[in-house]
Amino acid sequence: MALQPGIARFETDGVRGFLHTPNDSANRGMVLTHGAGSDCSSSLLVKVAEAFCSAGVTVLRCDLPFRQQRPSGPPQPGKSAADRAGLKLAIATVSDLVGGSVFLAGHSYGGRQASLLAAEEPGLALGLLLLSYPLHPPKKPEQLRVQHFPQLRTPSVFVHGTADPFGSIAELKSAIAAIPAATQLITVEAARHDLGGARFDPTESVAAVLSGLTGRPKKINSSR
Repeated sequence: MALQPGIARFETDGVRGFLHTPNDSANRGMVLTHGAGSDCSSSLLVKVAEAFCSAGVTVLRCDLPFRQQRPSGPPQPGKSAADRAGLKLAIATVSDLVGGSVFLAGHSYGGRQASLLAAEEPGLALGLLLLSYPLHPPKKPEQLRVQHFPQLRTPSVFVHGTADPFGSIAELKSAIAAIPAATQLITVEAARHDLGGARFDPTESVAAVLSGLTGRPKKINSSR
């Protein structure tokens, strides 16, 4: 299938979203998805997709299965496996389109499901971009969502606001230390869980993800 440069609606069996196709593709793709309260049209996802597309990556920003089933409302407890299955299908779809490797990225809930899928199936994604990882519910630091981190062997870039109520920078650094793969943490000053709109410049994230962190020591204290 010959891809035309630009942004176009994309829908096939079980996969729905928008495809960003660069003028000059490097045969690399990205699946990018949303948090529990939004969809693939969020301004954050559009900004990230445009940045990676400008760097030569074909990006599919897609709706998770729970959002395909209904236009609003959070995912239902106990059904996250279906969302991970949807991500896996999206990865296979993008891989076929670009004929190459695929990165996996997500904001909040989407990023958590991306990391769980990568822990379950090492090698499925070339690298992870986790935007505002929901380390724990606000004001409930004891309810950590990191049990799978020791099994995560995919290079991972975390982007996190210093005012995010879902986890402090110190808490996230401590959690990331359990990941055996190469990692990098990019902090966004004064940003909350939505990454603060204009405060977030995805340029550093693009460079970190495309490097793959391959063979590099773990780096968890980058800031901007």
